[in-house]
Amino acid sequence: MAGMTSGSDEEKISVLFVCLGNICRSTMAEGVFRSIVKDRSSPYYSRIGTVDSCGTGGYHTGDSPDPRTISTLVDNGVLNYKHEARRLRDSDFRTFDYIFAMDNNNYSDLQRWRSRKNIEGKAQVMLFGEFSGTSRKEVVEDPYYIDGDAFKKTYEQCRRFSENFLSATFPDVQQSTK
Repeated sequence: MAGMTSGSDEEKISVLFVCLGNICRSTMAEGVFRSIVKDRSSPYYSRIGTVDSCGTGGYHTGDSPDPRTISTLVDNGVLNYKHEARRLRDSDFRTFDYIFAMDNNNYSDLQRWRSRKNIEGKAQVMLFGEFSGTSRKEVVEDPYYIDGDAFKKTYEQCRRFSENFLSATFPDVQQSTK
């Protein structure tokens, strides 16, 4: 995997989170991931570059994250997260090292997008739930039409998947979780 050794001369890895509309799941994942890696005290700070999120659909382009996403992030100590929804771009496959789909439909959309347009790029497209820490891949269900508890579950999954991805990608780092 990219970024498995340390050193200041290395290129930082970049990560993109993808769902359908880019206001719930992918923004939750981005906010959680940033909270783990972008603090200067994080052991991952010097290893992670760009972190972003987008949607396969352009339904909410320019919108802020769903208020329930922001509320859940704040409730878990993720403060000052800001984002404007955007749609996936062809260049994302060339720009990002990892593109994480939230569910199987998002994953299929990403694969179709890439093959239909014959896009070459370095991105490894994966289901984020491949880092569930269990014996099975998990999907992050869309909490948009469900109650607030679904957002809590989304947060928990995003936190767990992020920590597991970082541990697998950088096994030499001592992880200190909050």
